[in-house]
Amino acid sequence: MAQNKVICHCKNVDYIAIRQAMCNGARTVAEIQEMTGAGTACGGCIPEIEKILASVCGCHNVSLEDVVTAVKNGADTVEKVAEVTKAGSACGRCQKLVANVIELGR
Repeated sequence: MAQNKVICHCKNVDYIAIRQAMCNGARTVAEIQEMTGAGTACGGCIPEIEKILASVCGCHNVSLEDVVTAVKNGADTVEKVAEVTKAGSACGRCQKLVANVIELGR
């Protein structure tokens, strides 16, 4: 899990704010920009935002794509996603995001 650090210095948006936006349904840079303002000034943070968007679980290095695939293949609870991907089975910090992926199916 990444430490909380400022990702977008122009708009003073930190890692936790970006993860919270993901937990609220943001899945693209444009959605992160809309929800947080990150990446809307110089754009230098966009590669870091893309990395954050691609990852769900830092403890087990589980990607968003892995979780979405598990959900599409029938994992319909956080526990079932953890069985398939291990996301959410260590520190638990990503469980809210996993639940949101299940809820939205994306």
